[in-house]
Amino acid sequence: MSGKHLIESPTKADGAALWRIARDSRKLDLNSPYAYLLWCKDFADTSVVAKVDGEAVGFVIGYRRPSNPSAALVWQVAVDASQRGKGLAGKMLDVLFGKLVDSGVEFLETTITPDNDASIALFGSFAKRWNTQLEREELFTSQDFPSDGRHDPEDLYRIGPLKH
Repeated sequence: MSGKHLIESPTKADGAALWRIARDSRKLDLNSPYAYLLWCKDFADTSVVAKVDGEAVGFVIGYRRPSNPSAALVWQVAVDASQRGKGLAGKMLDVLFGKLVDSGVEFLETTITPDNDASIALFGSFAKRWNTQLEREELFTSQDFPSDGRHDPEDLYRIGPLKH
């Protein structure tokens, strides 16, 4: 795959590929294939998929907070191994939030585990490109998650206000 990246809203047809990319990342909490299909159908306006030669190679899935529609939470960002190191994750965030800011979104929110240096750098870089503030606070501790599985804490990152 050497073509140019096309970044667009996902469709139901992209759901299986998003699940595969998430699974192959070995970093993300993997949701069911059904969840990715629903995401592509119900949250297409707040998500993007990157394609090369018609094949999905990355995605950003998110949603607007029901209690605060001026904030959009990025749920997952993933890039296929063949496309890593090309700045694709940042490009997808820029395309998505360029469109969301036009519809009233003022803040990007996401959660990141404290040891995920790549995600911390990605969102720090986004805040710099958008020339805005980045705030971090503890959201979930390890004890907030079910005791039958180990999950690292999740910190909430809030970036904004966002404007073109």
